[in-house]
Amino acid sequence: MLAVPVLAAALLAAGCAKIPSLDPTGDPETTEVLPEGPVVSPLTGLTLADGLPSHPVYVVKVDNTSASRPQVGVIHADLVVEELVEGGLTRLAALYYSKTPAAIGPVRSMRDTDVAIARPAEATLIASGGAPATIERIQQSGIDVISEDTGQLGVLVKAPDRRAPYDRILDLGALAATADDTSFVKGYLPFGPAGAQPGTTPATSFSVRFSAGSSTRWALQGKRYRRQDGLAAPGKEFKADNVLVLRAPVTSAGYADVAGNDVPETVLAGSGEATLFHRGRLVEGRWRKSSVSSRLRLETSDGSALEVPAGRTWIELVPEGTGSVAVTG
Repeated sequence: MLAVPVLAAALLAAGCAKIPSLDPTGDPETTEVLPEGPVVSPLTGLTLADGLPSHPVYVVKVDNTSASRPQVGVIHADLVVEELVEGGLTRLAALYYSKTPAAIGPVRSMRDTDVAIARPAEATLIASGGAPATIERIQQSGIDVISEDTGQLGVLVKAPDRRAPYDRILDLGALAATADDTSFVKGYLPFGPAGAQPGTTPATSFSVRFSAGSSTRWALQGKRYRRQDGLAAPGKEFKADNVLVLRAPVTSAGYADVAGNDVPETVLAGSGEATLFHRGRLVEGRWRKSSVSSRLRLETSDGSALEVPAGRTWIELVPEGTGSVAVTG
């Protein structure tokens, strides 16, 4: 078990400012006026039993290679986005709101793709660091950033039983305790009723291919999907009520990593093909997003609105053209 100390004093400096954005065209909408009735999580569409948290949505960048074994804390995320990074590998952007676990990691660096992931949730982005151009772009987009490269060295602790750079672990509970944010954000996805079945085509197992060397396999267990090649300890894997595959174009972020690999950026704006998996069925459709800051919209092949059943969702950002989805059962 990892020993993660309380980050106390260092975290007190990491305040989280609200960024109001009232845009009738569909961009994120943050407000301090509570809606009538139960408060619904923007990340799951489910009622928040304890009411509105006093902290923003957090996006934590988590390594997704074998060097990260075991991943910790991803099981407590409300929503996870898997994105392509250099070398054909993938990285996770884990979104937290209803729970703030004491150990998440290993935490890695941010990418330009994270603007389109974090901005619609008015989220605070937490990473171990990032390229200077990427940090500047993310901050200019209005996203609060907490990382070692922005001078907040105490936010992450180094686990003594892990090797660098896979040793950074975040105590999100300690960070959230220092926040004072009572705003709420409209739904991250177009949620519908929990348990509704939007698809009819059988799909109890499937594989999502990001590159020649990186695929994620899913299989239905009960009513939820579980990663067959997950990196968490047994019993600690994220189980998804929904898996949403979005095919999006990939371009260069304009720089290379230390090994000389070109760093990609997934362009999550415009429109593209989408596949929604839920309870052993799938439905094909399209996604639309007017800008990287806008909320996602989904529609079926006939153009009608497609709703994601309320629950925990894993989003696969698959490269358009080179990526693929194969139903195996």
